[in-house]
This record gives sequence, C-alpha cells and structure tokens, in this order.
Amino acid sequence: MAHTPGWFDAHLDLAYIARAGRDMLAEDPTRAGGPDQPGAVTLPSLSAGRVTHALATVFTETGGSEPGLGYASGDAAGARAAGVAQLELYHRWASEGRVSFFGSAPTTTPTTAPLSIGILVEGADPISGPDELAWWKSRGVVAIGLTWARASRYAGGNTDTQGLTDLGRAMIPAMDALGLVHDLSHLSDAALDELLTRTDRPVIASHSNCRSIVDAPGGGPRQRHLRDETIREIARRGGMIGLNVFTPFIVPGAARSPRATIEQWCDHAEHAAALMGRRDLLGLGSDMDGGFSAAMMPEGVDLPAHLDRLLEGLARRGWTPAELEGFKGANWRRFWKLAK
Repeated sequence: MAHTPGWFDAHLDLAYIARAGRDMLAEDPTRAGGPDQPGAVTLPSLSAGRVTHALATVFTETGGSEPGLGYASGDAAGARAAGVAQLELYHRWASEGRVSFFGSAPTTTPTTAPLSIGILVEGADPISGPDELAWWKSRGVVAIGLTWARASRYAGGNTDTQGLTDLGRAMIPAMDALGLVHDLSHLSDAALDELLTRTDRPVIASHSNCRSIVDAPGGGPRQRHLRDETIREIARRGGMIGLNVFTPFIVPGAARSPRATIEQWCDHAEHAAALMGRRDLLGLGSDMDGGFSAAMMPEGVDLPAHLDRLLEGLARRGWTPAELEGFKGANWRRFWKLAK
C-alpha cells in the first residue's frame, strides 16, 4: 500500500547531518550523535512525524572547516567532490529503499519508501558550470540556490552585498531551460533583485521568514529574511515560501533565547499570507537540525512528531481545515505537481 502523504518539508539538510556524524538510521535522534544536540532529525524520526516529502539538500560551505563539507573559496573541484559525496548518499539510501526521488533521478525504490525527496542544491559551487546542470537534474536535483550565506562563484550571499557574477548570470537561463527552480533563501538583496530581472519563472524561498518581523529597529536589514516586496513578487509569480523554525529567524531582534513561541512563528505565516493575499503559497521549510538543535525550535516543537502543533497555532488564527492541509503539504505537492 502506498504511503499516504503527510508533511512536506522544503528544507532538510539530511546528507549534511549524516556526513557530520549522526546515525541517520537511529530511532531516537537525541541519542544518534552528530551535530547540534539535542537532535531532532533521523530518517525514522521523520517517518514517525509523518514527513513524507522533502527537499533534501546538498549543502556545502565555502571557507568551512568540516571535512567533506567545507572547501576553500573558489575551489570548484573541492566543492564538487563534497557535493557529489552528499548526492551519492541519497542514492545509496534510495537503493536501500529508505527514500525515493520525485525528481528525474532513476530509482527502483518501491512506492512504499517512507520519504520522497527532490534534491535542492544549497549553494551552487558544487556544480562546475551551466553545462553540467543536465547531469545534476538527471540525479534528482529539482531546485538550486546560487549561494549559501557567503558569496559563491555564482552570487553574493546574505552576509555580503555582492550581486550576481557573470557565471551566475549564465546559470539563470540554463536553469530555466531545464525547468530547475531558483531558491532565493540565501541570496544577497543585490543578487536576488538581479535574478528576478533575468527570469520570469516561479521561484521559491525554501526556508525563509519575514524580514519586517525579525529586524530590530535601527539594527540594519537582515538579508537572510524576505522583504515585504519580495514576498509579494513570489506570490505574483505563483511561487512558494517555506517557513523556518529557527528561533532567531522568528523573534523580533533575532534573539537566540528564550525559545520562540508557536504564536510568534504564526505571526510570520499570517504576515506573509496577508502580503500575498492568499494562504496557499505557504508551507513548511523547517531547516530542522540545519546547524541548530531542537532546543532552538519553537516551544513544544522538539521532534518532527510535534509539527502538528504548528497547525494548531494556525487553526487558532482562523485557518480552515483545507488551508491547514495545504500548509502541511498539499501546497508544496501542487507546486511540484506531485500526486496526492
């Protein structure tokens, strides 16, 4: 019997977590080792939480020190090796029947695989150039963010002010020709604005929140979060936003403690929906365990099994059952044209 769809999480760094030392097959993520303890994410914990679909990332870090994850700035070969190693891990899991691909990657995985994934390349440095995009698509990639927080060979990131590079400009039409979706989440404002002038395609922000809520008065803009005008533009194109659950990405002033409340997280959903004029272009992009522990998620949300508490918060704000089901996963599945 096919697995009934549940949650669609548009941002999970599964290969990164595994490569950083977590036992991704452990039932209890708090006892699975690896980074950012207490952990929340393993493959069994996602299944227990009814997370049935995800964008699973290939995440590498320019200037990073993690073996097999970090690479020197400008080191295209090192970045590619790190990225391909993560891609191969997803394919190993597929061969073991633990995941299947909803992208174009061939798979013999039975439809009962607990988790269906599309690959999101978070930071495009592992991709040698536009001519290599078709190969990455054939291996299951469905979306690409041109950079992570620091500048890549393709674009400025949210910690700098650089725009697109010439190589980044060449990537945009090449991605569009193959139907690969642009992820805006880590772009600098300059890079994001130029990208939107160079493509008219629907775009996503896989794991971003509302800048106007997080910014502290006088604190300067936090490019990691979406400006109101960007939220409106994503909606105009029929794109999607996945809301993040990291406390500093939720609370005003980006404080790390105390933990955000579910009501504070709901403020982002309500603000984005009001700007969009609709609620069906929003979903989850948790980034759960993507560089932070379960203790940095909203109060009461410590595991994937607790995600329904977010829906309870939205229900208190007047979201209808159909809108809640949309947020849980139907909106993302519609965007990716997946069967219910």
